[in-house]
Amino acid sequence: MLMDSFRSKIVPVTTLLALLVVAWYGFAVVLNGPFQRDLDRRAGEAPGTVEFLMRTWSQPKPTLPAPHQVAQNFYKSTFTVKPWSNRSLIYHSWVTLSSTFVGFVFGAGLGILIAVGIVHFASLDRSLMPWIITSQTIPILAIAPMVVVVFAAVGITGLFPKALISTYLSFFPVAVGMVKGLRSPETMHLDLMRTYNATRPQVFWKLRVPASLPFLFASMKVAVAASLVGAIVAELPTGAVAGIGARLLNGSYYSQTIEIWAALVAGSLVAVMLVALVGAAGRITERAMGGRPA
Repeated sequence: MLMDSFRSKIVPVTTLLALLVVAWYGFAVVLNGPFQRDLDRRAGEAPGTVEFLMRTWSQPKPTLPAPHQVAQNFYKSTFTVKPWSNRSLIYHSWVTLSSTFVGFVFGAGLGILIAVGIVHFASLDRSLMPWIITSQTIPILAIAPMVVVVFAAVGITGLFPKALISTYLSFFPVAVGMVKGLRSPETMHLDLMRTYNATRPQVFWKLRVPASLPFLFASMKVAVAASLVGAIVAELPTGAVAGIGARLLNGSYYSQTIEIWAALVAGSLVAVMLVALVGAAGRITERAMGGRPA
């Protein structure tokens, strides 16, 4: 049983990861090669193939850093500095995580309220849902600066504007998923509840809500990742000095591509952690309500 699980999950993921690393090294040679050839030509050197490859993978400011350069910078910025230092990726990740969490909580709550209203009131379904869908067609890069500028004009800066942008991105998948979940009970089950003379609140709490949980937690996985993206994007126009977005912006100013990629890796790990936590919460909730593990 354990061997089957290893073969079906770990082996494919490890194989794909190894292929990605190999491709990454290959693209690093392709993108860093022209600059390295120019350096060698100016220095009057003619390195061999192996030496040339090593040089393309060890440039201080490469176009595309090699995986080991990113790993070294990530390790240095995570484990060799104090967590509260502004050079620490843990510190920057925590700053971004705080606005991500606040935005996700508000976004999930707003999405659930909208879904409940849409399911129970046909007028909201016809009038509100098209606007909700339309709102997601506006690029977040266009909205973020406006939100930041407007709130800064009234003296509101810091966490709230970033959390608001995260809310904007995270409420939509929750609303759509919750609407689908609340409407998922079959007609036969609804007829059975009416046969038992169940009230509308009883149908909602005893049938619709339990049926919607798988849809809700699946959509919340998407929402929490979108909330993280919103928090990172919101840090770019604010001129923030802390956060993953600020780290990316600072790296772009000084052409520190290795730092940029290390910050991207940190953001990816934070996203994986958040999605895993939402998934774990979903499994615990379903088991507490009598669901069977898949």
